[in-house]
Amino acid sequence: MTIWEAIILGIVQGATEFLPISSSGHLVLVPSIFHWPAASLPLVAIVHQGTLLAVLVYFRRDLGQIIKGVWQGLVQRRPLATPESRLGWFIVAGSIPAGVAGLALESFFEEVFSDPPVAAAFLLVTAVFLITGERLMSGRKLIENITLTDAMVVGIFQMFALFPGVSRSGSTITGGLLRGLNREAAARFSFLLGIPAILGAGLLSGLDLVRANDLASQMPLLVGGFVAAAISGYLCIHFLLTWLRSHSLYLFAAYTAAFSIIYLLFYFLG
Repeated sequence: MTIWEAIILGIVQGATEFLPISSSGHLVLVPSIFHWPAASLPLVAIVHQGTLLAVLVYFRRDLGQIIKGVWQGLVQRRPLATPESRLGWFIVAGSIPAGVAGLALESFFEEVFSDPPVAAAFLLVTAVFLITGERLMSGRKLIENITLTDAMVVGIFQMFALFPGVSRSGSTITGGLLRGLNREAAARFSFLLGIPAILGAGLLSGLDLVRANDLASQMPLLVGGFVAAAISGYLCIHFLLTWLRSHSLYLFAAYTAAFSIIYLLFYFLG
């Protein structure tokens, strides 16, 4: 793989991690379409770290307030006293379903992940999620009004993103919309909930960096992919939060459905 291919994959990872169009699906399908060699495990690990940096930098003030609220709640023995402390604990609670499922079925999802037609087919599931969320959107609840039940429902929807082609942000935003959050609040909670998931995936895949024998030779690719993922991720977080203030998710549903259908047609027709 060349450094330009690594940079493009970094841009793809950063954009599709936060736009509701599936990063796992695109990381499988883009190399398949252009007949590139599969991304090395160290490169996959490092572009995930790039997206983690993007979300940590973008939400640095929110995270600071959440950490401060959780700490003060513990000291005062009132862990759910403030919206910030509640949000912190709800992020932890909402991360449990996908974390348990991911650890229990890790080998199964690794096998599914490598099959491009399967990833393309699951892009249709993402489209269905997005359309369902828009059609059944029931309220205008703000993120500070989120409840434990809301967080757990969104966390359950996050489990679907273990399948390649199912967007983590798309599925969790849908879960938030079904629980009455407005679009921007659902997206904001989705991104915050994604931090433990991205961190966990990064730690697990980080083992591949440690085990890599040719890490020095891959360094230009890793640096290029990391920087590209961080920059594109940051920009796409800002874009989506701005977009959802006055637009629907139908554009992303149309994109994922079209990408899936076109890829499968070309694949099965040779």
